Amino acid sequence: MTEYIRQSLAEDEKLIHMAHFHWMYTLSAFLNVLFGVLLTFVILILGVNFQPGADPDLSFVEGVLSLHPGIKILAFFVFLMGLLKFASMMIVKATTEIAITNKRLVYKRGLVSRFVGEMNIDRIEGVNVLQGILGRLFGYGRVMVRGMGVGEVVLPPIQQPIRFRKAIEKARMASTTKNQNN
Repeated sequence: MTEYIRQSLAEDEKLIHMAHFHWMYTLSAFLNVLFGVLLTFVILILGVNFQPGADPDLSFVEGVLSLHPGIKILAFFVFLMGLLKFASMMIVKATTEIAITNKRLVYKRGLVSRFVGEMNIDRIEGVNVLQGILGRLFGYGRVMVRGMGVGEVVLPPIQQPIRFRKAIEKARMASTTKNQNN
């Protein structure tokens, strides 16, 4: 169990299900770095090959060193953007906690500042699963939870969104049964 959820559980509250990011999210983060590196090399190769008055006997490294500073800055900026996107996605993954307890849905995100979205199970009006073709093939998707009077919470891409929806239904049924018995 993660830190925030463990700290915020009430005495009679039990964890039913924890959601986790799908491996496809991590793959897309790494692809940002890969595309940044590839695009940087494309910019440098094009700059070296189409540089006016360039000596054809220069090595690639010497050709890069002789490039206009604007092209070098552009290549560095493209690489840096891929790296920053990767870091941003990994921070989101490391600092997000999503769980269903027998009383509420908890969605916490944030590293320095914290955003916590909580919704009582008995206030959940509907749950939608949003899956594209790749989501269906690889078993991931987004879950949109609508609550009475609180709007909707759209969760990031998680693995097994159908199982998450079933956990919400299980918690709602347990809450309804408990309320009828009281």
